Amino acid sequence: MELNITREQAWNLLTKYNQDPFHLKHALTVEGTMRYFADKLGFQEDLDFWGIVGLLHDLDFERYPEEHCIRGQEIMREKGISEDIIHATASHGYNLTVDIEPEHTMEKVLYAVDELTGLIGAVALMRPSKSVQDLELKSVKKKFKTLSFAAGCSRDVIQNGAEMLGWELDELIEHTILAMRTCEDAVKAAVSE
Repeated sequence: MELNITREQAWNLLTKYNQDPFHLKHALTVEGTMRYFADKLGFQEDLDFWGIVGLLHDLDFERYPEEHCIRGQEIMREKGISEDIIHATASHGYNLTVDIEPEHTMEKVLYAVDELTGLIGAVALMRPSKSVQDLELKSVKKKFKTLSFAAGCSRDVIQNGAEMLGWELDELIEHTILAMRTCEDAVKAAVSE
């Protein structure tokens, strides 16, 4: 996997197209979550690659929501970013906005956790602590079944992502909570609303 962009360059590109604190927090959360999974799954040599893919996955969403995962490819190609990163970021829109199927484990993880981090984050905000640090699997599962809660987070995509990875849904949720715990403080420190 070719990584030809630094973390700083990726952040600068992201913030050129995204200013909403919600979107920036999501990007940072997915970045941290992806780095966690890279380490957990034995891809330590690719931590930065996984992280940058997580950071840039919604590059075009704030400005071009109708062309999500399409316009981002164009922007990244114009900047000379590697096709590995372009394919990986675009693949999380599989069967939603593009027909680019997640192939690598990293792409399947991104597909699975993108929506799930949003759902988990919404559940955490309902808690007195407003944190994932004390969040439990059962709380997320309860809200997962309540389709009106965080309705924008596709349960089908989350379930399909778990299946792509060959994981049980509970396993995916549990590990994503743990992943989000590792980056929650850094995300809050980086973006204030």
